[in-house]
Amino acid sequence: MSDVTVVESSTLKRAIAGTVVGNFMEWYDVGVYGYLAVTIGVVFLSDASPAIQRLFSLGVFAVTFIARPLGGIVLGQLGDRIGRQRILAFTLLSMSGATLLIGLLPGYETIGFWAPVALIFLKLVQGFSTGGEYAGASTMVTEYAPDRHRGFFASLLDVGSYLGFAFGAGLVSLIEFQLTPEAMQAWGWRIPFILALPLAAIAVYFRTKVEDTPAFQQAQNATAKKSEAEHKGVISLIRGYWKELLMAFVLVSAANTLSYTLTTYMPTYLTTTLHQNMAQSNLLTLPILLIVAACIPITGLISDKFGRKKVLFMGALTGLVLVLPAFQLMARGDSASTFLGLFLIAIPVTFFVANLASSLPALFPTASRYGGMGLSYNLAVAVFGGTAPLIMEALVAATGQDQAPAYWIMFTSACGLVTVLFLEESARKPMPGTLPTVSSQQEARDLVATQDKNPDLDVRTIIHDAEANGTRQVPKAVKVAAKTVQQIHSQTE
Repeated sequence: MSDVTVVESSTLKRAIAGTVVGNFMEWYDVGVYGYLAVTIGVVFLSDASPAIQRLFSLGVFAVTFIARPLGGIVLGQLGDRIGRQRILAFTLLSMSGATLLIGLLPGYETIGFWAPVALIFLKLVQGFSTGGEYAGASTMVTEYAPDRHRGFFASLLDVGSYLGFAFGAGLVSLIEFQLTPEAMQAWGWRIPFILALPLAAIAVYFRTKVEDTPAFQQAQNATAKKSEAEHKGVISLIRGYWKELLMAFVLVSAANTLSYTLTTYMPTYLTTTLHQNMAQSNLLTLPILLIVAACIPITGLISDKFGRKKVLFMGALTGLVLVLPAFQLMARGDSASTFLGLFLIAIPVTFFVANLASSLPALFPTASRYGGMGLSYNLAVAVFGGTAPLIMEALVAATGQDQAPAYWIMFTSACGLVTVLFLEESARKPMPGTLPTVSSQQEARDLVATQDKNPDLDVRTIIHDAEANGTRQVPKAVKVAAKTVQQIHSQTE
């Protein structure tokens, strides 16, 4: 083997910046909406009871996720056909545009029935566009990242997610602190949504600097010689990779039940179920989100060193063991116990989310990676992630037990624990259908020289996967690096 992709540091930095900003924008909106859920219920369904208003807000949040699988399928298929960069530009513009328009919507008292209808429509637009965001961003970063450091670089996506959520939630908390409840309901709630416009302009600038990955260029160069009929559609994708799709679905379900509980449901749970002060609840949650954001890249580094399976196993195990004590602590009502309970939930969240972006794309070959990610990830988020607040609120109402949500989280974590056992280790290895990726000529030289003794490098499998995927013939930009490595290898013999 002498074909190795060498990704320059500047190119990798642009790719990370261009993808992280999209995740920041996606979760900024989630943070804003989650922390304004009570206010939005009042504004868009003003003549209903407080309980119905809360259910409406959480229901609209859940309805958003109905469109995510459709967006994941459509945009994922397009991303595998026309490129990751084009689709990611579309998702960013659609997400930010819908967020801005929500901030400009008239309320129920102005246009009546059409206010909640318009809100639902815009959230569906957001859901469709975000269906292609995380799948495309994780696909792009993992295809750019050097094999040895894929866990770390991919984890930065979720750093952007939690920083975006924390920024959105923090902004809402700051505005609520400055305004009266009446002013907040009258016009203050609009400010965070309208601020999506300047944030989107910055994000679009970074995203336009990113080119399609060498892995996609390789696959596109090969598939251009094939007929369009040979491209894998949704049915072929399911038939060919149903096991991989199922594993991804279960892992995402377990991870997102936990993460959406921490990010989206906790503000509502602490204030309406445990009757804690809203401002105090928000102030306790925000530091936890920042702690998670700080720990995610460390966990990504750990997965590069010790493997994805071990870290994901710890996420599922701690989700199974720590969640019930966490809810029992929060039920005490004092600030210290609530903070400690939130911290316990943050532990499995960190183990899980830090590894999804590096583990899931490695389940699929290049030509079907975006589509496979788009389908499995968004279907799981729609069924388990976006509905988590609604399901947990319904469990509390049905059982009368404040700790009922913990049992739902434990169930999904147990499913994730079993699935991890069947997951193939992907740390430090080239992804299916992709040639080895390194960060320097020296690393390429070392890789070629030690390929026969490298336990993470099965040359026969790489060549077989690459040829089956149509990527054995590399494009010019990558071939230059490969030739350089080949010449280096020849000189060392």
